[in-house]
Amino acid sequence: MKSTSPKVTIEVVARQAGVSKGLVSFALNNRPGVSPETRVRILQVAKDLGWKPSLRARSLSTQRSYALGLVIARNPDVLASDPFFPSFIAGVESILAPEGRALVLSVVPDEETELRTYRSLVADGRVDGVFVTDLRLNDARIPLLAELGLPAVTLGRPDGPSPFPAVTVDDTPGVMASVAHLATLGHRRIAHVAGSSTLLHGLRRREAFTAALREAGLPEGQTVETDFSVAAGSDATRRLLTQDRPPTAIVYANDPMAIAGLGMAHELGVRVPDELSITGYDDIDFCRYVYPPLTTVSAAPMVWGRSAASTLLALMESGSADDVDLPAARLVVRGSTAPPSGK
Repeated sequence: MKSTSPKVTIEVVARQAGVSKGLVSFALNNRPGVSPETRVRILQVAKDLGWKPSLRARSLSTQRSYALGLVIARNPDVLASDPFFPSFIAGVESILAPEGRALVLSVVPDEETELRTYRSLVADGRVDGVFVTDLRLNDARIPLLAELGLPAVTLGRPDGPSPFPAVTVDDTPGVMASVAHLATLGHRRIAHVAGSSTLLHGLRRREAFTAALREAGLPEGQTVETDFSVAAGSDATRRLLTQDRPPTAIVYANDPMAIAGLGMAHELGVRVPDELSITGYDDIDFCRYVYPPLTTVSAAPMVWGRSAASTLLALMESGSADDVDLPAARLVVRGSTAPPSGK
């Protein structure tokens, strides 16, 4: 039978070092009140014994949870089809795991529940800070989190005052590059399948699309607003392509909708890219494996996650952190775009 070694506790370290448990705790947590010689001796004994810190005990002694929170107010079905968040979370975890911290994820159905969730997280002491995503117009979370005194990092800059650092990726250049690319290919009827205009990034991409058409000297394009879901992207594509005068190109606000649009075009017998060009946004891994491979905008969500986690940890450690502007989203041209038929 395999034997197990007894867990090395502070009591064991104290007995071996010939000091009190309190002195050991002070030494191991790098607190004052321990002479340099005694601290060195205690640390060496702890190392020799193979002592490892208990996160639960550490939390109790420091009044910290050693966890960060991410609350997402989206329909779970919509969230399940959007690979942005798994990539973002992977980036966050790559920073938190080596620090011995955990991510507490809550998926809630609406904004009201989200606000209650933040209050509950603080009341229960479950997290030391939070990531704020899907920024909204006049976002109620910003003043609430300031009131609760909970450190936070926003993904993007709010449209009003905020005491929190922001980690941003400028998506405007990527959307404008998509439209410019299609215009250069010769497209004149370009439509946009947009996300919700209540979300700042949905509104910003919509405004970038309109500005790019104007800059290219093209007429105003059709815009269909959605909830960013695969089903809504498919439905919007059907509506656009079954018109008497359908667009020859569609710019989608995210990749899942673009891939759904690609499937709908195949179903309707519309050839991509010969009869319809399609662009997406985010550059999820799946984009390069659909047929034809998807032209899209790369926003590097994993890099975003790593940067957001590092910024939040810095804020919690020092009480302040600078905004971080990551490289602007860029267009990645693949096989789903081509000159329109007849050009």
